Amino acid sequence: VQLQASGGGLVQAGGSLRLSCGASGIIFSRNDMYWYRQAPGKQREMVASITSGGTTNYQDSVKGRFTISRDNAKNTVYLQMNSLKPEDTAVYYCNTVVVRATPVFSLDPYWGQGTLVTVSS
Repeated sequence: VQLQASGGGLVQAGGSLRLSCGASGIIFSRNDMYWYRQAPGKQREMVASITSGGTTNYQDSVKGRFTISRDNAKNTVYLQMNSLKPEDTAVYYCNTVVVRATPVFSLDPYWGQGTLVTVSS
């Protein structure tokens, strides 16, 4: 399983970025997908999620500004980030959890390599 995140960069406050995460090695359409972020000196936190059926969920601090979406034909999940704030500065990671039933039941998390988003004031 590989997750490849891209799209980070330096942007001024109020600007926009779109992150992408391509997945391989999984049946993408069956997997819930997540975006997390980790700011310097802070714990990693979930930003947004999208189920295999397309249901989305967001951290309160990004509601109305960020949009998660997926393209199952491209095995890609996106995070559109608008009205960016300096406090959005972090390394952003995509994530999925693969459920396996054999040889034993397991829930295996996989992480992309992270992409840095820096928002200047």
